[in-house]
Amino acid sequence: MSGVSIVILVLGLALVGGLAARMRAAAFRRGNLQRFSSQPGHHAWFVALWTVAPPLVFLGIWALTSPGLVTDAVLAHPLAARLPAPGFERASILAEARNLATGRSYGAFHDLARTLAPVYAAAQSRYDWIASAIALLLAFAGGAFTYTRVRADFGARTQVERVVMTLLLAASLIAILTTLGIVASLLWEAGRFFAQVPVFDFLFGTHWSPQVISDSDPGASLGAVPLFWGTFFIGAVIAMAVAIPFGLMSAIYLTQYARSSTRAWIKPTLEMLAGVPTVVYGYFAALTVAPAVRQLGISLGIANASSESALAAGLVMGIMIIPFVSSMADDSLSAVPAAMRDGSLAMGATSSETIRKVLVPAALPGVVGGVLLAVSRAIGETMIVVMAASGVATLTANPFASATTVTKQIVDLLTGEAEFDSAKTLAAFALGLTLFVITLLLNIVALTVVKKYREAYE
Repeated sequence: MSGVSIVILVLGLALVGGLAARMRAAAFRRGNLQRFSSQPGHHAWFVALWTVAPPLVFLGIWALTSPGLVTDAVLAHPLAARLPAPGFERASILAEARNLATGRSYGAFHDLARTLAPVYAAAQSRYDWIASAIALLLAFAGGAFTYTRVRADFGARTQVERVVMTLLLAASLIAILTTLGIVASLLWEAGRFFAQVPVFDFLFGTHWSPQVISDSDPGASLGAVPLFWGTFFIGAVIAMAVAIPFGLMSAIYLTQYARSSTRAWIKPTLEMLAGVPTVVYGYFAALTVAPAVRQLGISLGIANASSESALAAGLVMGIMIIPFVSSMADDSLSAVPAAMRDGSLAMGATSSETIRKVLVPAALPGVVGGVLLAVSRAIGETMIVVMAASGVATLTANPFASATTVTKQIVDLLTGEAEFDSAKTLAAFALGLTLFVITLLLNIVALTVVKKYREAYE
């Protein structure tokens, strides 16, 4: 029986059990004037949850363990004696047999895979029926047991709330554990890298050339300062030079000058920029902005203007993060007490003077917090710099010259053909850990600033 069919059957049993429990609980209330702790719906949910939860947990564990059991059953068959010794070829044959048996493939390179496919299908079918029987048994047992607990004095509401709280806690723990897993993997692989390359050489070296790494001194060609400079130059200088003025001015216009009808369509249109996929921005940067920037550089007399310049990537990145700055500035300006604005106008100040000398200074902490969040978003951007920036690591302040970033190099390092445990590949994890720490610190500072700002006007 397929997994979808068994899940449908389990849900059907849960529905039947829930309706039966509801009818039984409703029967207790007829003619009984005493106060009940739970409604019939609570009893129904209690039975339904305990009918569904055990088999679904079992099926989740079974999905992880059954492939190994099926493979062991196939290897125990006499036809498996023709398999080669454990290795790549053996794994390839078993994979082809599995794909043929499950219908994910209609051909195989090895003849032995076609021979083992029926054996694999039979073993898979046998274990599927075993799993189906156990899941249905668990569903029936859970539903029957909880149905017997349906009584007038049974606190089903408390039990259901505990189950819901457990599910919410599990969802929260999954997010936390995922974050911890990411950090642990970065720390582990970065530790392997720093065992080969000194930390000082990596963080303060000025030469980045992972294509040529010396076995005697790998840190000599893995200095990440040019990458940090390129990331800062593109994401925090050029991009912010675009995003901060346009974002702040659009927020001022929308909050202070625009009519409600105008704001109703401009603000959603502006925020649509945040929903555009970054790969689209990358295409726009590579095909439209980069050639135009190069032509501009040549017209200005810069002969070595590159078509993969820092300016092209930074301009498009700045356009992308305008909504982040604008949204935070909009919220900050709107949160300034109206009495401050009215008092300034009552003292004879003009609207522009009120904005410059009262509203913007009062909203500055929130604006700064939004800018810091936008910076952390910009320096972590990948697709735009992959498609528009260069892979050449240089220390230059010329915006028309080639530049690269940390994220661009991570992509290049992990898509090469080097061994996974080589210094070249492990450098990607060291870069990722460094970028993670930088963005984490920026987010902490930004959230701290925003929190203080909110407390000042709450």
